[in-house]
Amino acid sequence: MMKRAETVLGAPMHRVIFHLDMDAFYASVEQRDNPSLKGKPVIVGSPPTQRGVVCAASYEARKFGVRSAMPSATAGRLCPKGVFLRPRMEAYRSESREIMAVVREFAGELIQQVSVDEAYVDFSARAQAATADASLKLALPFARELKAAIYQRRQLTATIGVAPNKLLAKLASDFQKPDGLTLISESEKVAFLRPLPVRSLHGVGKVTEENLLHAGIRTVGDLQDYGGDLRALVGSWGPELKRFAFGEDDRSLDLSDEVKSISSENTFLRDTEDRPTLRACLKEQAEDVAKSLAKRRLAAHTVQVKLRYGDFTSLTRQISLEEPLTDAKEIYRLGCWLLARERLVNRPLRLLGLGVSGLVETRVNQLNLPFAR
Repeated sequence: MMKRAETVLGAPMHRVIFHLDMDAFYASVEQRDNPSLKGKPVIVGSPPTQRGVVCAASYEARKFGVRSAMPSATAGRLCPKGVFLRPRMEAYRSESREIMAVVREFAGELIQQVSVDEAYVDFSARAQAATADASLKLALPFARELKAAIYQRRQLTATIGVAPNKLLAKLASDFQKPDGLTLISESEKVAFLRPLPVRSLHGVGKVTEENLLHAGIRTVGDLQDYGGDLRALVGSWGPELKRFAFGEDDRSLDLSDEVKSISSENTFLRDTEDRPTLRACLKEQAEDVAKSLAKRRLAAHTVQVKLRYGDFTSLTRQISLEEPLTDAKEIYRLGCWLLARERLVNRPLRLLGLGVSGLVETRVNQLNLPFAR
């Protein structure tokens, strides 16, 4: 397979991608801001006596099996001495801005921030040598300097993966945490991938994994060796999945700051199917979403509802419109319609959410403009 390469003065530019992942970000911020929490199992989320989930857990808490999205009550049983703290989202977002500012000092604007604590960085222009592997090795001092700068200025540790593409950089950053630095070279990428479970690859979710396991494909090595047509197992995505299995990924960094979706959700103190309660919840969420749209001068083509039942089964339903909307009443009406269309409230709900996507800039409605004089 031909590798994509950019050309600089007639020479190929080898891709060098960092994936930066802050270590146990929410919990680490709490431990930094309150030194008495250092070394303790910190759990960011609702208290175990209330309905809610874990947002983040320190490495000390993870040793007890606590993980994100786990019910707080379960986390309390697994880790009786856990220190539960309410999330301080604005503090985490503020910290994220400080960290990304440090990253930009090292890499300019070639950054794709994918969450408050993760980002891809294209370091290709800063680390070039005769071969791809030499270019990657040349980038290691930069990665060490970046990690040191973040720790010196923010007193937080980060793990960085260095690789020739986004797929491998993400895998590298997951390989040695916390405070790790892992390089996956071009020459060793196929061997590195072979023992990994297929779920490790970008885009392989639960359903795809089940289809592959049913066909006897358990590891990435099995995918590499598979002689059949993967499209029979995973549809049209088969050829790309095969490329991923060999460490090939030509996805570029998305450098735009565009908001992809806006949503609001609520976890109830007690599971409920009370219609007035659910309608009031949806109405408030629609108003929150509409305010966010107005603030960003956006409109939405798609409205989506999200539900979670008492047994933690979750589902989403959505409707897309040709003409975008911004009005809270319309968002609310469509949310109610989605719930009623398939009779989704057929048992008590633990969580209800409402969101919009397919966002576009609002267009001026010429009919509402005053006549020119």
